[in-house]
Amino acid sequence: MGRQGKMILQQRQVLFLLVLLGVSGAASEPQQFSVVEEMERGSFVANVAKALGREVGELSNRAARVVFKGNKEYLQLHPKTGDLLLREKLDREELCGPAEPCVLPFKILLESPFQIVRAELMVEDINDHSPVFLDTEMVLKIPENTSPGTVFVLENAQDLDVGHNSLQNYTISPNSHFHSQIRNNGKGKRYPELVLDKALDREEQSEVRLTLTAFDGGAPPRSGTAQVRVLVVDINDNAPVFTQSRYEAQMLENSSIGSQVVTVSATDLDAGNNADISYTFLHASENIRKTFQLTEKSGELYLKQKLDFELTQFYIIDIQGTDGGGLSAECTVTVQVIDLNDNPPELTMSSLTSSIPENSPETVVAVFSVSDLDSGENGKIVCSIKDDLPFALKPSIENFYTLVTEGELDRESRAEYNITITVMDLGSPRLKSEHNITVLISDVNDNPPMFSQRAYKLYLRENNSPALHIGSVSASDRDSGINAKVTYSLLPPEAGDLPLFSYVSINSDNGHLYALRCLDYEAIQAFQFTVRAADGGSPSLSSQAVVQVLVEDENDNSPVVLYPLQNGTAPCNDLVPRAAEPGYLVTKVVAVDRDWGQNSWLSYQLLKATDPGLFTLLAHNGEIRTARPISDKDTIKQKLLVLVKDNGQPPLSTMATLNVLLVDGFSEPYMKFPDVPKEHIQTDSLTTYLVISLVSVSFLFLVSVIMFIAIRLWKRKRDATDGGHFNPNGPFPGHLVDVSGTGTLSQRYQYEVCLTSGSGTSEFKFLKPIIPSLPPAEGIGKEPTENPHLRNSFCFT
Repeated sequence: MGRQGKMILQQRQVLFLLVLLGVSGAASEPQQFSVVEEMERGSFVANVAKALGREVGELSNRAARVVFKGNKEYLQLHPKTGDLLLREKLDREELCGPAEPCVLPFKILLESPFQIVRAELMVEDINDHSPVFLDTEMVLKIPENTSPGTVFVLENAQDLDVGHNSLQNYTISPNSHFHSQIRNNGKGKRYPELVLDKALDREEQSEVRLTLTAFDGGAPPRSGTAQVRVLVVDINDNAPVFTQSRYEAQMLENSSIGSQVVTVSATDLDAGNNADISYTFLHASENIRKTFQLTEKSGELYLKQKLDFELTQFYIIDIQGTDGGGLSAECTVTVQVIDLNDNPPELTMSSLTSSIPENSPETVVAVFSVSDLDSGENGKIVCSIKDDLPFALKPSIENFYTLVTEGELDRESRAEYNITITVMDLGSPRLKSEHNITVLISDVNDNPPMFSQRAYKLYLRENNSPALHIGSVSASDRDSGINAKVTYSLLPPEAGDLPLFSYVSINSDNGHLYALRCLDYEAIQAFQFTVRAADGGSPSLSSQAVVQVLVEDENDNSPVVLYPLQNGTAPCNDLVPRAAEPGYLVTKVVAVDRDWGQNSWLSYQLLKATDPGLFTLLAHNGEIRTARPISDKDTIKQKLLVLVKDNGQPPLSTMATLNVLLVDGFSEPYMKFPDVPKEHIQTDSLTTYLVISLVSVSFLFLVSVIMFIAIRLWKRKRDATDGGHFNPNGPFPGHLVDVSGTGTLSQRYQYEVCLTSGSGTSEFKFLKPIIPSLPPAEGIGKEPTENPHLRNSFCFT
């Protein structure tokens, strides 16, 4: 598994449960495991399941993992077998130095429920280092009068191993003057000493060369050697004496290189060369020699490199003062390192949840630990995050913290949180470190789609082509992903028999509306329906909007003349007395148009007349009046041709033909014609034919009127039986036509025209118009405006 895979594995080990206050962090005694240093990576250490008395499957189910302090990970736990394996080679000397035993504390984390088990890994030493003398050559100056049995201290060897593998014994090469012995200083250290067996004679031998060999206790043992030069000098009977046997000094860990630590001083009662004292380190480790510098002549001790409290808190330095005669004395310098707040706190993330649902209850987002290498107040730590975030930090055990949600989260308000965890110590000055994590809020379907309008009004011109796009509705959803995918549909009408789905359809993806069939304004002026928008969430949420479609009129209907009836078999004759004054109302041309608005505005024009100057036609209401007095020369039968035209674009028109008879009056039982000479009556048969024609036309006209009234009454009865509903594909109801406005009749008219007879005369007259009550419009969405419903009725009494 690569580094990236390990990181992913660590991130997935998320603690989903809250840290329970009653859970104990560790047993009274930590679990102990041991391993020999320098073992290969992946070596088996122990079985954690067996050591903890648990089943192997429990460790896997509870996502058990191993956590060391800081970022070091020396062990790894196999989740399926529970085996504890080495993650890397361990060097005991690098990890613990001279400390014995070498113990690495760690913790075993278990989830669901959360539990921490304290444990220790003991690294056992192997004999992998040989003894080493820091000085490969030692020089001893021994007076020749030195008594046998005198002991001379030699430099010891350094062995990085510990215990039985550490330094155990010293030997000296065979000679006639000296033998070696080992001294234990009571601190576990063994030092070699040279014992004089036979008095020296400088004149006989001024220098003795010896080989000192150090052995450790390994199997097989390792060894190291150094050369010892013994210089025989003249008598020196006074050894140096230090002014203090112990010196103590305190140094800040940020002290600069070259700073003076302390000055040691020794005196000698001898004179000359025997009184000259030189100062050297005695039994000093390599670390001491790297850190400090001792002036040989003055005894001044200086810093050679920077101090670090986190590595070493104090130093114990042995210094030897030797006079010119070879006698020496010892003193000890103790240097205490004073801690400064020079290490910022560290944060180690154990688990992290990068995405949480917006409706989640209180949830653990992250688990982490904090540490500081400093001590005292410098090592005390506080953690914090910004107050304006819906998250909270909760302390756990042993410097562990959990980051949990606090309050409800709303992805629509904020979909991502960048959280900065600030870790600050209490030192002076205070140091801090920051750790940034990003938490994504995943969507939950908690918002229904919302239409841009609660009601839509669309316009459609009649005679449209099928599948015409008439408009669109639009809804948006504040959620994301599938929860925000909106689907549109039509809801069936709650009541009525309107076949909605045969009129309009909707594109479920984008809300486009299409007309499925050609509409006729004269059949239907408006209709409305409900559109439903639903999202793709589970469960799905929806909303509704009302759409009203208004059908716009086109000028597709020509005017229809209601009076006079244009029936060739029953021509209409209007009677005008010759005594009529100018302006006399002869008749009224009544026409209607099934269109709407200005398309139904009608105008009238007299195209042709038998005598053009006799009559005038009012263009806006169709009234025909006499323009001048009627003379005897005017033809009895007048024929008028009237053009009725609407106001549409382009305009449509129709023609009406009127017959007007000029008579002497209406009171005579028979209509009298103007007097003519008898001889003309006898010789001209025109009058006879005229009377016969008039009677025939009147009879036919009466029959036509009766038939027309019967048909109208039958249609009214059928409409009442149908319940007031209309069929969009059926015949057009004439009473829905709008002819209101300028240039047309402003009311609905019925005319009762009666021919009366009395006292031997007949009279033709117009009675007052009657406004009938009409049934309401049968369209959907609005009441039609008033339309003329005209009917001619004639009675003979």
